[in-house]
Amino acid sequence: MHKGYSWILAAAVLTAAFLPGGARAEYPERQITLVVPFSAGGPTDIISRIVAEPMSRALGQNIIIENQVGAGGTVAVTRVKNATPDGYTILMGNLGTQAASVGLYPKLAYDPRTDFAPIMNMAGTPMIVAAKKDTPFKDFKEFVAFAKANPGKLNYGTGGIGATSHLTCLYLDSLIGSPQTHVPFRGNAPALNALLAGQIDYVCDQTVGIVPSIQGGQVKGLVVAIPERLAQVPDMPTSKEQGLPGFQAVGWNALFAPKDTPKPVIDKLNAAARAALKDERVLARLKDLAANLPAENEKTPEWLGEFVKAEVDKWVPVIQKAGVKVE
Repeated sequence: MHKGYSWILAAAVLTAAFLPGGARAEYPERQITLVVPFSAGGPTDIISRIVAEPMSRALGQNIIIENQVGAGGTVAVTRVKNATPDGYTILMGNLGTQAASVGLYPKLAYDPRTDFAPIMNMAGTPMIVAAKKDTPFKDFKEFVAFAKANPGKLNYGTGGIGATSHLTCLYLDSLIGSPQTHVPFRGNAPALNALLAGQIDYVCDQTVGIVPSIQGGQVKGLVVAIPERLAQVPDMPTSKEQGLPGFQAVGWNALFAPKDTPKPVIDKLNAAARAALKDERVLARLKDLAANLPAENEKTPEWLGEFVKAEVDKWVPVIQKAGVKVE
């Protein structure tokens, strides 16, 4: 081999070896799977589908969504934890799967604080209490009065034990001091369908899932658990207006990859997620669903990692106080 050619070849090999991520410098080279740990049609699924297409465009590869239900979303999260850390299997986790699970499952197969590489916080979703259409309650105050006087008489549907909807209803129970009857479903969408059919009395749901049904008059929105009213449902009062100011709850949805996913891959995924939240169609859609978008300083992997730790510290005591545990 010619000496000059040998030198060029050796230089090329050394250059490739020192590229960020080595062979992964060309990521992504094939389609990416975004695992959603809940059924199709629920809040986490809706947000995932809204952002997947613009993220695909930014990355130059398709992102396909796979819904995998089971054990409050922890089955799917465990799957992603055990996936190859190459950026081709990622997760849209939420408050339930990435924080509350620590308090709910004594034998949890993962630690959300250490087993994942945070990518980016995507969208916060204020929580709403909505009742079936023919409920006798005129407003949230009457609902609270009835619940206090009748422990266990009302039944509420959730996306499963440990889902954000379940946590919010548990939190409401603790504030009222009168626990009601929990009816878990395999996702928020089936719970909403049961509410629409009048099979359950109420839900604690994220705006992304419930607002269209309230706007259509199919269910009765009783209260929103944030300080200000929502422009999308302006007639619905806040918890403070209805005499329960401590009832403040916002769900969140965020992207994660398996631990040890190379930083260049995380950086590319983060850049694609940022691009998605600058897309005018995405912004309009999320605004219609009353989603809260992260501030600029909340879009880094580092911020999300610290946020997950803080959410675990916040919600585990609530769960322990309620005495809820899943074996």
